[in-house]
Amino acid sequence: MAAPFEAGNYKELVLFLATAGIIVPIFHRLRISPVLGFLAAGATLGPFGLGRLTDTFPWLSRFTISNSEEAAHLAEFGVVFLLFAIGLELSFERLRVLRKLVFGLGPMQVACCAAALGVVTYLVTADLSASTVIGLSLALSSTAIVMPVLAAQKRLSAPAGRASFAVLLFQDLAVAPILFAIAALGQGPSSAPVGSFVTALLQATIALALILGIGRLALRPLFQLVAATHSPELFMAACLLVVLGTSLVAGVSGLSMALGAFIAGLLLAETEYRRAIMAAIEPFQGLLLGVFFVTVGMNLDPLRLLEAPLALLSAAFGLVVLKATIVFGLGRLFGLTPAVAAETGLLLGGGGEFAFVTLAMALTVGIGDSSLIQSVLLVTILTMVATPGLSRVGRVLGGALDRPSRQGPPPEPPPADEANHVIIAGYGRVGQMVGEMLERHGIPFIAIDTNPEVVAAWRRKGRPVFYGDSARPDFLHACGVDRARGLVITLDAPSVIESLVSTVRREHRDVKIVARARDARHASRLYELGVDDAVPETIEASLQLSEAVLVDIGVPVGLVIASIHQRRDEVRDVLRGSEDGSKQIEPAPFRSRRGAGKSRPTA
Repeated sequence: MAAPFEAGNYKELVLFLATAGIIVPIFHRLRISPVLGFLAAGATLGPFGLGRLTDTFPWLSRFTISNSEEAAHLAEFGVVFLLFAIGLELSFERLRVLRKLVFGLGPMQVACCAAALGVVTYLVTADLSASTVIGLSLALSSTAIVMPVLAAQKRLSAPAGRASFAVLLFQDLAVAPILFAIAALGQGPSSAPVGSFVTALLQATIALALILGIGRLALRPLFQLVAATHSPELFMAACLLVVLGTSLVAGVSGLSMALGAFIAGLLLAETEYRRAIMAAIEPFQGLLLGVFFVTVGMNLDPLRLLEAPLALLSAAFGLVVLKATIVFGLGRLFGLTPAVAAETGLLLGGGGEFAFVTLAMALTVGIGDSSLIQSVLLVTILTMVATPGLSRVGRVLGGALDRPSRQGPPPEPPPADEANHVIIAGYGRVGQMVGEMLERHGIPFIAIDTNPEVVAAWRRKGRPVFYGDSARPDFLHACGVDRARGLVITLDAPSVIESLVSTVRREHRDVKIVARARDARHASRLYELGVDDAVPETIEASLQLSEAVLVDIGVPVGLVIASIHQRRDEVRDVLRGSEDGSKQIEPAPFRSRRGAGKSRPTA
């Protein structure tokens, strides 16, 4: 017998979907970061917002999120999916380009910021252990806020975006040692065994080796097997399995779950399935990040802020200024321009989500006082909320600093990415010929096909061919259609071609679209939908046959080519003006330029 229906069991889910479906679009329309929308919703719906009034007004309990622990567990996967997506975008080759910033600027930032913040905290509390933990916790910045802000501004590949990401990546690597240090401090200096540290380090190394080794051997065959089923559901299931599996293995080993997912993303970035995976996980990433921001907002207690507003706001301001100054100085030391160093400093000036993990563990092992930790968490949240605004300030400040330094050495070029390229939808015989001609003229392109065997074969030959369904708007977005010079559609299904043209033209009015057409009627329909050029197979074959015949019977080649081009233009004009594509394409005389009155019929 089924259990009785309880609407209350779905309250948190409905409230979150209402936030995502109503509040965030309003913020977007007002040109305010959706991150702030989720944070504001969490503060309003959480225990310190409407939840505080439920004793007086019981009916408000229907509009509050009471099960914050369950939401927090789910929210953790928002950061996991974010790091997985970043890994997909990055690849090992691009990570190699950033190694100087990741393993140079990254550790210097964590060490210098932790030391400075620890000293400041010790001057206030005179508690060495608590100061150490707070310094380490506040040295970390928010990957979950900084990266979406940069993505929304399309600045992930900008110098400040790369520098910020490099530091954030090292911070993720540093989480495991920081947690171990907190555990050791909780046991006391005399009881912190070196053997435990060695064991933890060995365990983490084995976990990383397993993820890397098994990933290199198994991930490509797994996705090739799943792609062969042509089932979007199974493909999505495989994506979720990889993300959750690698993150859980890393978490069990004492590493950051997000780090495990990031490595899996790096491994898959080298495969032909990268773009299809990006399109599959994007909805999960966005929603789970939204849950994360809501849970962060739920920890914001406005009354505590009102108890000591000046002290808390001053602490938040001081945190941003101190970290931004340190990052600016280190950035200049590592060769960043003043503009890039200033923007990077402000992006990383706030606290981060890992502070909730480290400070909660500190309380568990008996480090620090609860009131102090709560105040530090509130300061962290305030700086996280301010991050989108700090990003805008950083861009303005960077622009001001950049003017006098434009004559200086050029910044390090961004990692190569698809831009100003051509997308070929369908890589059969027609698509292969188009790709070959583009390659001869030095025009970059990427090709898309749904046959995993075809994709794998061309990838082995070094061609930029990716697995995926070009009819999906989210997949085309992952292929950079908004940055492309053109889209060539060589598919052989008329209905799919029409659907793809309609979708792309509706969302991207500037991209050039050239499409293969079955016949004159189909070409006319494609012109109605907005293609720049439609190439009917039957007519083009007739033109080529005509060209061969005319040349073979002795007509000068130049004259033949001119007549073929003219006839092609005439056909195109007729098809563009025809309502149903059935209008008769009448032959017209070709006027020779060698003399008026002379004419020769065209094909």
